[in-house]
Amino acid sequence: MPTYDYYCESNGRTVEVSHKLAERLASWGELCARAGIDAGRTPPEAPVRKLITGGAVLRAKGAAGAPPCETTGVCCGGGACELQ
Repeated sequence: MPTYDYYCESNGRTVEVSHKLAERLASWGELCARAGIDAGRTPPEAPVRKLITGGAVLRAKGAAGAPPCETTGVCCGGGACELQ
């Protein structure tokens, strides 16, 4: 399932969630429920907007060069190094 970043102007927070391509989250309450986080003091009806973010670029297995975790010491999130 793809991941998306949503921004809430009411509290200035950006939250990343996974959901189906056709699904749209419109409020802070919906976003918090999907992300499994507490809404805090922000009203659940506060609007959120999906941010335009770039997707991860993965190299085909066997492509030239070492994975980032071998060259920079920073590993790929979510165990994606195995895909490189």
